[in-house]
Amino acid sequence: MSDDMAVRQKVALVFGGSRGIGAAAATRLVQDGFAVALTYVSRPDKAEQLVRTIEEGGGRALAVEADSADPAAIRAAVARTVQRFGPIDAVVVNAGILRLATVDAFGLEDLDRMLAINIRGVFLAIQAATAQMRDGGRVITIGSNTAIRASIRGSSVYAMTKAAVATMVKGIALDLAPRRITVNNIQPGPIDTDMTEGHIPALTGMVPLGRVGQPREVATLVSYLAGDESGYMTGASLTIDGGFVL
Repeated sequence: MSDDMAVRQKVALVFGGSRGIGAAAATRLVQDGFAVALTYVSRPDKAEQLVRTIEEGGGRALAVEADSADPAAIRAAVARTVQRFGPIDAVVVNAGILRLATVDAFGLEDLDRMLAINIRGVFLAIQAATAQMRDGGRVITIGSNTAIRASIRGSSVYAMTKAAVATMVKGIALDLAPRRITVNNIQPGPIDTDMTEGHIPALTGMVPLGRVGQPREVATLVSYLAGDESGYMTGASLTIDGGFVL
């Protein structure tokens, strides 16, 4: 092995990495020694600020605009990551949206967009990233504990998409096992992010541990799944929700 190969920096791509859980995951992976590319859609300011913070701390980062409803944008994000940093070692698929409405009121446009981003976008991100991934790599999806139980009225479509991800991970794990690429799913409960802004008091009362989670706590689990120690785990969904669905 050459000296260059011996010191090669690992590369991670975080879809939906500018805010919340995605930003925490990107930050943690940089701390773990990865060069990190992260995608964003609506907040370029947040994405660029995170990149600056990482670089000021001595890390390497790249922000890429990419709507996960757009297959071409997904493929372009992978291509830009590889062009800048080299082959991918880990991909975190965090991009997702939440629309809440009861079955009688759920609009077709919202239904189609949730399916496009939360299911199709996840599949296409994994497909594109693993085509440029080194053998022995890591795939990590960010699902939801609603895949286990939809506890809130109006969450049927969101829960459906997250249950689909949990099932998808099992099948893709079998597909990629010959390459020693592990595929695992994290299922957070209520986390203090933009998505839960304004709902923290109500959600806190539903969590047995008496608080909502922090993005860094999910990022710690991402770190484990992206590391060498998790090499014997694949096809799993790991719930981190303070006992919400017990």
